[in-house]
Amino acid sequence: MSMKLSEIRKALDAEIIVGHDKLDLEITGGAASDLMSDLLRNPKRGALMLTGLSSSQVIRTAIIADMTAVVLVRGKTPDTKMTELARAYELPLLTTPFNMYSSVGILYGIGLRSIR
Repeated sequence: MSMKLSEIRKALDAEIIVGHDKLDLEITGGAASDLMSDLLRNPKRGALMLTGLSSSQVIRTAIIADMTAVVLVRGKTPDTKMTELARAYELPLLTTPFNMYSSVGILYGIGLRSIR
């Protein structure tokens, strides 16, 4: 089941850092990790990345893995470089107050499944 980024933003009570104009994007699944190497193992086209890392490397990984959007968990705030890179690649970047475990549970509960 896919869903719009706007639905995910609402479910996670997320703040939009980059991508206010991208809330109609279709998200086809999710992947959660703080190990960027785990997220590079398989292409993740259409996926939402959830992570607690807040560095520009997250954006670079999301672009290489062909992810559609990134959500920072635990209320993390991206640094300026991360925000600028997300803007340059037009990659939606959000932040949620929930921890990763809760975020994954919320998204699973509304029907978003893991990218295989």
